[in-house]
Amino acid sequence: MAPQRRGPPRVPEGSRAAERRRTNSTKKDSLPREAQTPCLRTVALAVSLAVVMFLLWSSLQVEDDVAEVVARRGEVLEGRFIEVPCSEDYDGHRRFEGCTPRKCGRGVTDMVITREEAEQIRRIAEKGLSLGGSDGGASILDLHSGALSVGKHFVNLYRDIRQKVQLTIAKAFGISASLLYLTKPTFFSRINSTEAQTAHDEYWHAHVDKVTYGSFDYTSLLYLSDYLEDFGGGRFVFMEEGSNKTVEPRAGRISFFTSGSENLHRVEKVLWGTRYAITIAFTCNPDHGIEDPVLT
Repeated sequence: MAPQRRGPPRVPEGSRAAERRRTNSTKKDSLPREAQTPCLRTVALAVSLAVVMFLLWSSLQVEDDVAEVVARRGEVLEGRFIEVPCSEDYDGHRRFEGCTPRKCGRGVTDMVITREEAEQIRRIAEKGLSLGGSDGGASILDLHSGALSVGKHFVNLYRDIRQKVQLTIAKAFGISASLLYLTKPTFFSRINSTEAQTAHDEYWHAHVDKVTYGSFDYTSLLYLSDYLEDFGGGRFVFMEEGSNKTVEPRAGRISFFTSGSENLHRVEKVLWGTRYAITIAFTCNPDHGIEDPVLT
């Protein structure tokens, strides 16, 4: 007969040895659960953080609606140009050979106007707009209204800046500067975070300059204040399906572009502070040209 295996000797249920055996068994069972608790907490925290970051990213995407920043406020750009196909907007207007846009796009430069020149222009804008302006978020001061008294110094400074901008646009689009004519309206804009009072204060809607003004063929903006230093929000956005492009204002920065619907654009709402800029536009039609403002 084969020998029978015997298990460990039976320990009386109430003995200390039995109690120790139950205790050791309980510890062995509980160790894996205790070891898993910190891991589970870490995983839960990571998932929660990921959800929060996703929601934050989603909200920013909805708010900004911007895919790419083409000019950051902290950059100093010698020149950046993006060519885009021309729209058909110009076909509905008289064409001027060698001037009417055949090459379309948008450019940015920080090397044409100095920050000191921009600050001088801004002080004049502040002076003029302090005499009036809208009660809403956007105020406009037309430089050809005759409502601003600033003296000869401004006239000379403005003429110099206008000529520099004109040459910059001509060079970027391969046309003769002599074929470009200053056109109206040319104006200061001041935008702050106060609530819009009229439809004219609602500056943030997308629009096309050629449609809005008719005479515009080339538009330029000279920024007189700094994004995130003087104001929040207020970035300039070129609207493109799925890939909007934005320019962050910087004092002395010039943004320029052809005025047709190839450059549909808007300005973000200003959230705090005050944003100053001056719009200088050019036409190819001499009948729509104007002289530099004469302000006394």
